[in-house]
Amino acid sequence: MIDHASVRRDVPLAGMTTYKVGGAAQWFAEPEDLEELRSILAIAPPNTPIVVLGRGSNVVISDRGVDGLVLRLAGAFSAIDVAESGEIVAGAATPLPMLARAAAAAGLAGLEFYVGIPGTVGGAIRMNAGGHGSDTAAVLTHAVIVDLSSGSLTRRDVTSLDLAYRSSNLTDAEVVVQGTFTTSPGDPSELASNLRAITRWRREHQPGGTLNAGSVFKNPPGEAAGEIIDRCGLKGTSIGPVCVSHIHANFMVATPDATADDIFTFVHEIRDRVTEMTGIVLEPEIRFIGRFEPREPVS
Repeated sequence: MIDHASVRRDVPLAGMTTYKVGGAAQWFAEPEDLEELRSILAIAPPNTPIVVLGRGSNVVISDRGVDGLVLRLAGAFSAIDVAESGEIVAGAATPLPMLARAAAAAGLAGLEFYVGIPGTVGGAIRMNAGGHGSDTAAVLTHAVIVDLSSGSLTRRDVTSLDLAYRSSNLTDAEVVVQGTFTTSPGDPSELASNLRAITRWRREHQPGGTLNAGSVFKNPPGEAAGEIIDRCGLKGTSIGPVCVSHIHANFMVATPDATADDIFTFVHEIRDRVTEMTGIVLEPEIRFIGRFEPREPVS
């Protein structure tokens, strides 16, 4: 029992993810500022599992739901502050495309690559999100972190986060609440043009308008996961209601009647087929949250 005015019980999560699948959170809250977040953490029973959900663009929620407390930061956690120095402070719930556009409108360069990433600042820092020749490690100066077990607050320099390819040293017991980014002066019209070019590239090379969660697998050193999957002849492969995108082989597209178990089964089937054919073991980039029951795939 979590007796807090902001905490609700049995809240459906499917609509909060890009795959639109999954069950309900046992407990759910959308704290709008640090004080509210800490007050919720303070009364959560010890050892309560806590999951932090952003825009749901890189996750698959179990059909059986999520035990424990699911937090989705809101309100003040979406604020963006542009300093005269050119630094930009953004809350963890800030959508990355919004951050990119705010920087460009202010004539500040360096964050344009974020316009093509459908995640949040918090997720970007945790996973060192990147694309189009840059990543979070190149533009982040420091982050503010809350310990989910104690509610304590720390400011961590980017070098202390050990940001590497799609990873950091942040644990599941820590949540990013704010990030500070460095930029350089730029011409707003040129930056706006860059944003349009990245958005156009994304429309042309990724399966927009479909149920997917972006890139499913991390790229092995020196290779692109999508190219490996394509080379194995798996582009377009369909198993039940899930298929490998014809546009980009590292995107797994689901139909509206797909379940989370369908997606889980399919992703691991594609991984196993790639391993059998190449010896390469692809590591999933998307997160599977909750309990899954894979089934024997039926082509």
